[in-house]
Amino acid sequence: MKRRILLVDDEPAILLTLKALLDIHGFDVETASSARDAKAKLRNSTFHMVITDMRMENNEAGLEVARAAKAAEYQPAVALLTAFPMSDDTWREEGADEMLVKPMNSHALIRQLEALLVAHEDRKRPVEKVSTLAASEGKDRRKSAARTSAART
Repeated sequence: MKRRILLVDDEPAILLTLKALLDIHGFDVETASSARDAKAKLRNSTFHMVITDMRMENNEAGLEVARAAKAAEYQPAVALLTAFPMSDDTWREEGADEMLVKPMNSHALIRQLEALLVAHEDRKRPVEKVSTLAASEGKDRRKSAARTSAART
């Protein structure tokens, strides 16, 4: 299964170049050219990761996309792409998992994205395991109760 990425940037050259790079590396990439467009796509589709430019229609547009992504039920990984990195951790508080600074080497970018996806899935997995274990324990209890009931009759 291809991992789906929503790529958001208001500069067509960057959007098309990054899309081509991600396509070549096996990702299923959907693009958006504004925060508004990205938020609509987040509501109507499911993505494993969102990569968004920080500054688009305004200086906070990337953070708006990050907040919308983190509010999505499916909880995608979020990376902010910027030429103007923030010096504090505000971007993490707003829902981003990683800050990618442009320009960057394409191989380094792919390595960072792969590592982010793996780390993000590992963080999500304990919740899934607990749910699976609870369901499994419930089945075991019902089987045991059924056996005990059958033995009594």
